Amino acid sequence: DVQLVESGGGSVQAGGSLILSCAGSGYRYYSNGCMGWFRQAPGKEREGVAVICPNGRTTYTESVKGRFTISKDNAENTLYLQMNSLKPEDTAIYYCAAVGGWYCSLSRTMAYWGKGTQVTVS
Repeated sequence: DVQLVESGGGSVQAGGSLILSCAGSGYRYYSNGCMGWFRQAPGKEREGVAVICPNGRTTYTESVKGRFTISKDNAENTLYLQMNSLKPEDTAIYYCAAVGGWYCSLSRTMAYWGKGTQVTVS
């Protein structure tokens, strides 16, 4: 069974930083699939935050550009999201997600999801 497990969430003050990690098991798409981070705040729709394609291309939602960086370590089967200059509006549950194939965008329908990790910025 495919399992994605997020870690690294927590509570920080505005302007602070966090790095989220997503460890995968039973998953083979770290090198040949699309992976990304999504978030959902109470009362809001889930939105794509950042995705990274098999060729290394990255795409970010406008609100996090210049502040967040998505990366992955294929050998370690780990996806990361470095978050800097955090703002209260970044508060949400952050989910790691993945799907096989080469098509990769913020609107890509994901097949696998982690349980999420809470990020709270005050």
